[in-house]
Amino acid sequence: MSALIDTKSETVHVSSVLSSHARNDLERRLVRKLDLHLSVIVLLYVLNFIDRANASSARLGGFEKDLHLHGTQYATILSIMYVGFSAMQVPANMFLHWLEKPAILIPCCMVVWGLVSALTGITQNYTQVFLARLLLGFAEAPFFPGIMFLISGWYKRDELAVRTTFVTCGGVLSAGFGPLFASGILTSMRGKLGQAGWRWLFYIEGGMTVIVAICAFFILPNFPHNTAWLTPEERSLAITRLTDDGYGRLDGPGRRGTIQGLWDALSDWKVWWFSGAIIIDYMSLSFVLYFPTIVATMGYDVTTTLLLAAPPWALAAIVAFALSRYSDNAKKRCMYIFASSASAALGFIISICTMDMIARYVSMFLMAQVAAGQMILWAWINNTFAREPAKRAVAVALISAMSAVGSIVGSYLWPLPWGPTYRYSYAACLAALGVSSVMLGVMHLHLKRVNEQIERNEQNAKDINDLQVPVGFRYLV
Repeated sequence: MSALIDTKSETVHVSSVLSSHARNDLERRLVRKLDLHLSVIVLLYVLNFIDRANASSARLGGFEKDLHLHGTQYATILSIMYVGFSAMQVPANMFLHWLEKPAILIPCCMVVWGLVSALTGITQNYTQVFLARLLLGFAEAPFFPGIMFLISGWYKRDELAVRTTFVTCGGVLSAGFGPLFASGILTSMRGKLGQAGWRWLFYIEGGMTVIVAICAFFILPNFPHNTAWLTPEERSLAITRLTDDGYGRLDGPGRRGTIQGLWDALSDWKVWWFSGAIIIDYMSLSFVLYFPTIVATMGYDVTTTLLLAAPPWALAAIVAFALSRYSDNAKKRCMYIFASSASAALGFIISICTMDMIARYVSMFLMAQVAAGQMILWAWINNTFAREPAKRAVAVALISAMSAVGSIVGSYLWPLPWGPTYRYSYAACLAALGVSSVMLGVMHLHLKRVNEQIERNEQNAKDINDLQVPVGFRYLV
C-alpha cells in the first residue's frame, strides 16, 4: 500500500498507511539505500584530510628547505589554514540550511579547495604558501559542518554514532595511509619534469580532489524532503521516523528560520560549553598534524617512517567502529568518549617517560585511539541539538569553528627544539585532554539531571490525570 506524498505543508504519518511489518521492511531498505549513497563521504573525507595535512608529509621531502622556511614559519603555515576554517563555518552552514542543497554546496567547495591545494605546488616562498594555506582554510570550511548537518538530517539519534564514524573514518584512514601514499609520490616523482617530489604531492592530491568532487555531484543526497531519488513511500518514512525520534522538521510550517536558528544557538550555554571543551580537546589532538614528525623520532628513513605511520590509524579505525556501535546500542555517549581519552592519555604518559623505540611505537597506537572518542563526541553534539534543525546547523558549525582555535594553538605545541623527546608537547596534550574530559563530564551530569526532571514531570502528569503519558524526548548521555 502506498504512503501519501509529503508536501512543503504536510506529511501523512507513514505508519497510518503501512503495517508494522511493512514499515520495518521499508525502513531497512531505506537505511541501506542511504548508507550506500552516503558512503561516498568516506572518500571525500579522505581527500579533505589529505589536502589539509599533506604539508606534514611534504616536510619530509624538502618542503621547508625549498621554500626557505625558518623559525615558527612552518607552524604558522599549518595554523593559518584554521583562520579561514574557523571564520567561514557558521555562515556556510547557515547558507546550507537556507539552500537545502548539500549535494551542490559540498562538491562545489571541494572543487575550490582541490584547485587551491594543487596550486600550492607552484609556490616559491613563505608569503605565497602562507596565502595558499589561508585560502585552503576558507575553501574547506563548509565541508565538515555541512557533512555533520547532512547525516544528522537522515539518521535517528541511536543510528548516528556508527554513521558519524563511518563517514569520518576517512580522516582516520588518511592520517595513516595518506603518508603511505605520499611516500610513493615523494619517491617516484622526485625530479620529474624538473619538479621536487613534494610539489608533485600537491599537484596529484589536489587534482584527485577535483575529479572526485565532480562525481559527488551525482551521488550525494540533499535532505529527505527534497532528494529526487527517493520514492514517495521512502520520502514519507524518512521524514516520519525522524519526527518520531524527536527531530524538528526541515520543511513545512514547523521549520524555524536560519536567523532564528543563529539566535537560538548563540543563546544556548550548552553550545558554548561544548565549544570550550572542544577548543581544549583539539589542542590535545595536535599530535595528529605532526604524526610523521613523531614517527621520525624513531630514527628511520623517510620511506620507512611514512610506512610506520599507517598501522596505528588502521587499528584506530577498527576500534572506532566497535566503540561507536556499542555507543549506539547502549544509547550512551560520554562513557565511550572517556574510554577513548583514557587510551590516548596512557599513550602520552608512555611517550613522556621513555625514549625506548618499542614503547614509543606502542604509545602511538594508544594515542591514535582518541579518534573513536572524537567521532562519538560529534554524534553526541548532533544528538543534543536534534530538535531544532536551524539551531543544529549553527551549533555544529560554531562548535567546529571553535575546534579550529584549538588546532591553531596546537600547531605551536611541537617546536623542533623540544624534539626528539617532545616531552613538553606530550605533557601539554595530556593536560588539555584532562581538562576537556572534565568539561564533558560536567555536560554529562547536567543532561542526565535534565532527563531525570523530564521523567518526574511525565510521572506527575500521569498521576494527576490518571492517563498513560507518552514518553517524550530524552538526551543521550
